Amino acid sequence: MSIFTDPKLGLIPGPFHRKLEEQNRAHGWYDWAGYAAPTTLDSVEFEYFALRNQSALLDISPMHKYRVSGPERVEMLNRLVTRDVGKIGVGRVGYTVWCDEEGMVIDDGTLFHLTDGTWRLCCQEPMLNWLLDAAAGFDVIVQDESHSIAGLALQGPTSFAVLEAAGLDVGGLKPFDLTEIEPGLTISRTGFTGDLGYELWCGGDHAEPLWDRIWAGGAHKGLRAIGYEAVNIARIEAGFLTAGVDFQPVHATERLHRGQTPFELGLGWLVDFQKGHFNGRRSLLKRRDQPRSLLMRVDVEGFKPAQGALIYNRRKREVGHITSGVWSPTAKRNIALAHVRMPYASASPTRLSAEIYTLEEGKWTTRMARLNPVKSAFYAPPRARATPPART
Repeated sequence: MSIFTDPKLGLIPGPFHRKLEEQNRAHGWYDWAGYAAPTTLDSVEFEYFALRNQSALLDISPMHKYRVSGPERVEMLNRLVTRDVGKIGVGRVGYTVWCDEEGMVIDDGTLFHLTDGTWRLCCQEPMLNWLLDAAAGFDVIVQDESHSIAGLALQGPTSFAVLEAAGLDVGGLKPFDLTEIEPGLTISRTGFTGDLGYELWCGGDHAEPLWDRIWAGGAHKGLRAIGYEAVNIARIEAGFLTAGVDFQPVHATERLHRGQTPFELGLGWLVDFQKGHFNGRRSLLKRRDQPRSLLMRVDVEGFKPAQGALIYNRRKREVGHITSGVWSPTAKRNIALAHVRMPYASASPTRLSAEIYTLEEGKWTTRMARLNPVKSAFYAPPRARATPPART
């Protein structure tokens, strides 16, 4: 018996756990929302290059999933999130954030418009109580589906070919489209890698047959099961944020003023002041032109990853820190996401440097690496947007 199926440890074996356990040669596990999730199954190098050059399968079942239905579902969701959900049509998925009354981000997530009367919100942090509070006074039903819905992310350049080989025709899906392709199986063209990819959703009882079906479809297309470490490299390359790493969900902070507004996270495009009132609107109207800091994408001089490094202006004044940093094997760049205080975030690129510490043969060394701001994603292959996608 795996130690992760021992109830005394408090970790839940997810719907794909037996399939993952069979392949987990590295025995690398971590706690994701109470589930035993793999960090790596073999090696992060093999898994990353499978993701970027072939296709990769990641269990995303531990995500929190909430179904919202009822006559006033749109009004309730618009009260909750910052964007106008009325513009997300049936069969579409929208990225969004929601804030507290001071305009600080509570969490981010994806809104799935499943049917004309049903939505599903997927997010990293547990949100049931907050959703129930937001639903007060509205004629809606909020259901926690976190433990009943299984999810698989199939990502990479051959992901379309794998689904086709598995008998699933998704050639007409555009980015952020979704469809119930078979009774009980929904597929969305979404993912956390910035690459061509899909997410598959089904009831937990149908999880293992779905895995077997996809695995058989990828038998000759380089399909590999992967863990979080490989996905983490890919999401940094795409410039995507992770809650608890690149921003602190304000309900989880232990000190005052540690939250960030959507404008400080580069997510101002998700704030729609024209749609009417939503939680945090008054505060955001005051804060939108007065960000305390900015989350920036930066190229880092050299090749030493800058994860956790402090940032200095003119190598003298500490003005920020790196939240996520990695050497990109595909882009061949040293890349990072960084919080930089204003007004230094708008200063000349040559003024910002990261203080990087490295351990070499038992001795710590330090160097100052110049930072150059980047406006777009570090890696954004055209295949991620092509419709229909290529098969290889």
